[in-house]
Amino acid sequence: MPGIDAFLQRLFGSANERKIKRFWTTVKEINELEPRFKPMTDEELQAMTPAFKERLANGETLEDILPEAFAVVREAAQRTLGQRHFDVQLVGGMVLHYGNIAEMKTGEGKTLVATLAVYLNALAGEGVHVVTVNDYLAKRDSDWMGQIYRFLGLTVGVIVHGLSDEERRANYAADITYGTNNEFGFDYLRDNMKYSIDTMVQRGHSYVIVDEVDSILIDEARTPLIISGPTEDLTEQYRKVDALIPSLIPPKRQGKDVPPEEKGDYELDEKQRQVTLTDQGNEHMVQLLREAGLLSHGDLYDIDNISLVHFVNQSLKAHKLFQKDKDYIVKNNEVIIIDEFTGRMMQGRRFSEGLHQALEAKEGVTVQPENVTLASITFQNYFRLYDKLAGMTGTAMTEAGEFMDIYNLEVMEIPTNLPVKREDFDDEVYRTFDEKNEAVIKLIEEAQKRGQPVLVGTTSIEKSEHLSDLLKKRKIVHAVLNARYHEQEAQIVAQAGRPGQVTIATNMAGRGTDIQLGGNADMRIKQELGGIVDQDELARRAAEIRAEVAAHKERVIAAGGLYIIGTERHESRRIDNQLRGRSGRQGDPGASKFFLSLQDDLMRIFGSERMDAVLTRLGLQEGEAITHPWVNKALEKAQQKVEARNFEIRKQILKYDNVLNDQRKVIFEQRKVIMQSDDVSDEIKEYRATVVEELVERHIPPKAYAEQWDAAGLHQEIIDIFGLDLPIVEWTKEEGIADEEVRERVLKEVETRAAERTANFTVELMRYVEKAILLQTLDHLWREHIINLEHLRQYVGLRGYGQRDPLNEYKGEAFELFESLLSRLRIDVIRQLMHVVINTEQPPPEMPHDEPRQMIATKPEFGGAEAGQGGEPDPYRGQRTIVNRERDVAVDPNDPSTWGKVQRNAPCPCGSGRKFKHCHGALV
Repeated sequence: MPGIDAFLQRLFGSANERKIKRFWTTVKEINELEPRFKPMTDEELQAMTPAFKERLANGETLEDILPEAFAVVREAAQRTLGQRHFDVQLVGGMVLHYGNIAEMKTGEGKTLVATLAVYLNALAGEGVHVVTVNDYLAKRDSDWMGQIYRFLGLTVGVIVHGLSDEERRANYAADITYGTNNEFGFDYLRDNMKYSIDTMVQRGHSYVIVDEVDSILIDEARTPLIISGPTEDLTEQYRKVDALIPSLIPPKRQGKDVPPEEKGDYELDEKQRQVTLTDQGNEHMVQLLREAGLLSHGDLYDIDNISLVHFVNQSLKAHKLFQKDKDYIVKNNEVIIIDEFTGRMMQGRRFSEGLHQALEAKEGVTVQPENVTLASITFQNYFRLYDKLAGMTGTAMTEAGEFMDIYNLEVMEIPTNLPVKREDFDDEVYRTFDEKNEAVIKLIEEAQKRGQPVLVGTTSIEKSEHLSDLLKKRKIVHAVLNARYHEQEAQIVAQAGRPGQVTIATNMAGRGTDIQLGGNADMRIKQELGGIVDQDELARRAAEIRAEVAAHKERVIAAGGLYIIGTERHESRRIDNQLRGRSGRQGDPGASKFFLSLQDDLMRIFGSERMDAVLTRLGLQEGEAITHPWVNKALEKAQQKVEARNFEIRKQILKYDNVLNDQRKVIFEQRKVIMQSDDVSDEIKEYRATVVEELVERHIPPKAYAEQWDAAGLHQEIIDIFGLDLPIVEWTKEEGIADEEVRERVLKEVETRAAERTANFTVELMRYVEKAILLQTLDHLWREHIINLEHLRQYVGLRGYGQRDPLNEYKGEAFELFESLLSRLRIDVIRQLMHVVINTEQPPPEMPHDEPRQMIATKPEFGGAEAGQGGEPDPYRGQRTIVNRERDVAVDPNDPSTWGKVQRNAPCPCGSGRKFKHCHGALV
């Protein structure tokens, strides 16, 4: 295409040009196909889909049919949506198809770009997933872009919170499935907690496109997805400890050389997001706990009081690190998390490790019980399950290194359809908040007078509402967009480009709605003319609105386009760029400027003292600002430091999770093999042989003297595990007997007993029971293993003080724990199979579960706090009892049906001496 290469060279430089240049030949080929498809009837165009599938079945590749498939999608989009893909959008589609990240500016039509790669890859028949940041966008895009796919004969599904198992399975079976990252991740975890292949909802991980890929794979990847279940109720403890925190003495000064009397009871490190008790604070807290009757003996850090340390630490964090209306809001007697990157309410998500309970106690709302981890995975390891991963966003170049390092994804910057005309002014830095706010309001007033729309970006709800109050005092009409007004979000954003409109927004990532100069005509027609039935009247009024919007657009363009005002710099440059990118879409004019003060969090935490001293020496007067490109550079370096620190945190999390991930793959793969098999008797037979071998080897070691043998111990363990009273002691007294002979005799008796039990219960029933117990015991031990690894990771960090690498220590001990899990699995499964009492009057239940278990799907927050999707009773999990229990019957140790309800931590009624949850309770 003439002049395009020179344009790219001039705008982006040779590096990006070399990446993009190879796609323009294909763009030309697609354009040349347009005359072929344009005259086709709808039926002829729709017939291309089965034709493509047939060609793929005959050996052609997706790359072979790419130009024709893209040309078909372009024509279908024009017929269904009235939108024709720009040439640069075709380039974006190819970047996505080849498994890369397409960075496209706001307003360049990323949603439409995805349809090209989605359609092409859906032809393979393995399912394509499109990931969005929230349910609203998942539903909107599946309906909106779904018109293209359905027109071309493909099926479309959408996964949102609240769907049943059957609905999820049907939506995943579609050719194309839209949904959120959390829902996809949680469904994967739930699937690997199922008891039958038929009840799993996902059908594989072939190809995925992640929208707002930087937000999902970078920002949200710091913490894993967690599915948890209930534990004992400790809500009253949180309330009691919370009441003590306000009595702690705050520090007068912070720093290393501050004398003890000025340090107060706790040290606060906002940079690292940590708060810890000082020595003085420990003594004071012990005194407070004793007075409250919570500490009866010993010190706070005695082993018996370790749970109190947990309550104190979480309550301290809740009070000193987390701010209402910034990190969370209180609504309808609930503490609701606010996403720091999007400013949205994270409905149903909860911080973990007791932090959410501590916040609930702090705010005086109902304290919900804590939960224990049942399954977890990081976004890094979930999205690396896909055979091909691609993404799109407006801001990814700043994190290109991380995308390549972690995901092997290359970032390619797609040229804009029209040149960007937005003017980005240097930042203005003021001494105080008040001076900065005054300057912001002055600029808003100037813009409003000339009819220029203004979008003001803030970093928290509190700051947006404070600015709103100041504007009200000046009688400046405006709209506020933050978590409190989530419902009106689309309408507020859509009309933010009207002449003189002032909109205050808390973060602008992933809003999914373009700000159109003059306003959004389609949205206005939908809102204002929804009740009109008469078609002529409707058409007339719609034409009036479109003419009015067009006139408004001309007026706004004359005034300079949308003006972006940032009231603070965010820790991440990408968030600032996302805000800026709202202006100057599709060649529109625009402007942007950031206002800062030395009291801003970023400036205050990252070295404002030195800058304050410099500004004082320069004689900066009140109300004056410093504006210089050097200031922008200094701020950019501060942001880069924060981003580098966060990258290290994510890398460290991934290194530890990779250890768990290797084990997770083994367990999940094993579960799938078990679920697919109708007969696991060979595995059970192997378990019996291995358990016997390990028992004999432990009590009668090879090459040990006879007096070193522990025949009595072996005798007792065989009774405990197999229910067999064998004359082991007498056998070992026989002259010339060796450990091999003992092992063979024991194994022969064990196999005889196993055969007798199978004969008594019928082969069909025994096969079912073997499979059920194997799956349930594997799940039970895996959950315990996850908790053990969590605890291991918490204290393995202390090994660093002994000059040992914590990660290597973690790997070594995690492997030992995994070996122990496999050994316990064999023993526990065989013990239960040899002792279980089955009611043969009842037919064996079907493997799919029917007793819902209360579960919460959670996503942790950075720094040990957790947040997650869910919070309602979960229909996806439950374990069926395989024995028939009845109440009001005399307890018979050999008949579990007489036991009634047994507490999980109580001794098992069978008399084994083990806790119920580790014995017959593992069946529940």
